[in-house]
Amino acid sequence: MPFRLRPASPAQRKLAVAQLVSAIGDGAYYTSSALYFTRIVGLSPTRLGLGLAVAWAIGSLAGVPLGHLADRRGPRGTAAALALGTAVVVAAFLTVRSFLPFLAAACLYATAQSGLGAARQALVGGLVPEGERTAALARLQATLNAGLAVGAALGGVALTVGTGAAFRAAFALTALGFLTTGLLLLRLPVVPGSAPAAASASAPATSRTVPGRPARDGGFAVLADRRYVVVALVNTVLLLRMPLLSLVIPLWIADRAPQLGWLGSGLFVLNTLGVTLFQVRTARAVTGLRSAARTVRQAGAVLLASCAVFALSAAAVPLWATAALLVAGAVLQVVGEMKQSAGSWQIAFDLAPADRLGQYQGFFGTGVAVARTAGPLLLTTLLLDGGGPGWLLLGGLFLAAGCAMGPAVRRAERDRPWRTPVTTGALTEAC
Repeated sequence: MPFRLRPASPAQRKLAVAQLVSAIGDGAYYTSSALYFTRIVGLSPTRLGLGLAVAWAIGSLAGVPLGHLADRRGPRGTAAALALGTAVVVAAFLTVRSFLPFLAAACLYATAQSGLGAARQALVGGLVPEGERTAALARLQATLNAGLAVGAALGGVALTVGTGAAFRAAFALTALGFLTTGLLLLRLPVVPGSAPAAASASAPATSRTVPGRPARDGGFAVLADRRYVVVALVNTVLLLRMPLLSLVIPLWIADRAPQLGWLGSGLFVLNTLGVTLFQVRTARAVTGLRSAARTVRQAGAVLLASCAVFALSAAAVPLWATAALLVAGAVLQVVGEMKQSAGSWQIAFDLAPADRLGQYQGFFGTGVAVARTAGPLLLTTLLLDGGGPGWLLLGGLFLAAGCAMGPAVRRAERDRPWRTPVTTGALTEAC
């Protein structure tokens, strides 16, 4: 199959445009928000960190109920409403002058973002045929990274200028991006919601109670689906890679090789370009649960190798060798990231019932919020204080999670009555 970055259908193209526009706004926000809130608003770094931790903790709880809302009311309207709500919240940040209003706005922002992620995943599930979802999500991820790069460059202009007006312009760009995203989402085909009664009547064979999983016709079924919860927890461990590039590695460089401080932003660009160019190709290897579990296991091994290389960068070697090790570690990290993403997308969709995609994707997506909330404190303590051994311990954790994904997926698949289980040994290949 020839390499294509553009989605194949008009609906997927519209989804990609919406993703690109919101990502440009996100890039500007992520680049400029910390300095805006500390320099312009006047928050201390401690209060900023506390507020963001509380906000994302609350946001992580919103994914399931908002995903459930998308299932019932339809993911298109829910996603559009949450995108428009995000635009309003970002605009409200411009009026914040103290900690409590910031905390309230940050909680609303994190809640809307978590819900938007769940609703958008459900929208993909409703618009894209089952066998094409991983490829579609890979294209959207590539588009996301391209947009983040453009937005980060625009946010960098605000950082360079450094005035309140420049920062406010970056926030206005973010709000405009989400406003446009909401309007674009409304132009997509309608994906109808599924009322509980209708779901039960139309699929009696898939709504019975099975071991480890409740009936699908009542409440937040995902919270009682123990085997899916285990799969999501394993994936959350692998998502601890997220704070590495944005937080830990720049601090690691500043501590171990301050002369290479500029390399932190260079590695971020390298990661963004890598995902933009190669995420679609990486996702081609994933065609079902067996290949998805294998790809996640490979991701754990590659992330272990990445951590080992970063550990070596603490050695007493010439500066050029330190730089080369940091680049090599970052290359391995982006390879592991792309493999983990591709495998987890397939797993998250294939193990979720068709009429509960929103709440199941919302729960699976809480791993991102957990990584954003707990990851910075955990990883800065483990790596900056622990040094090389800390990196090796983290790499071992990644490898263990990658190897655990296969057995966890196999156990979860056994109680999916709408799926034909794979053979017993299919997902238990040796690490």
